[in-house]
Amino acid sequence: MATADDARRLALELPDTHEKPFFGTPGFYVRTKHFARLKDRGETLVVRCDMGERELLLGAEPETFFLTPHYADYHYVLVRLAAIDEAELREVLTDSWLMAAPKRLAAAFLEEQKAG
Repeated sequence: MATADDARRLALELPDTHEKPFFGTPGFYVRTKHFARLKDRGETLVVRCDMGERELLLGAEPETFFLTPHYADYHYVLVRLAAIDEAELREVLTDSWLMAAPKRLAAAFLEEQKAG
């Protein structure tokens, strides 16, 4: 089970990431691009997600990943923090970060991960 504090810590560990409000909730940005936000008093995390990957996640883990009508047409998926462990949360946040990060920054990060 992950918490809002876990999500914040993991998000802020990613390169060039900072926190600032996003529609009145804690939002996480890589440079100027939003990639995640906490909502529902920290019970839910919204992350960027490839549409194909999103369908796989929704089908495989509906207790963890879900949508609301607002996000149906957008490249986002919602995560129930109480239903995800820290390792999977790190992976979801990293994937979201990679979608938003500038190409050179993302490539450098992936290269560093491969080497380390």
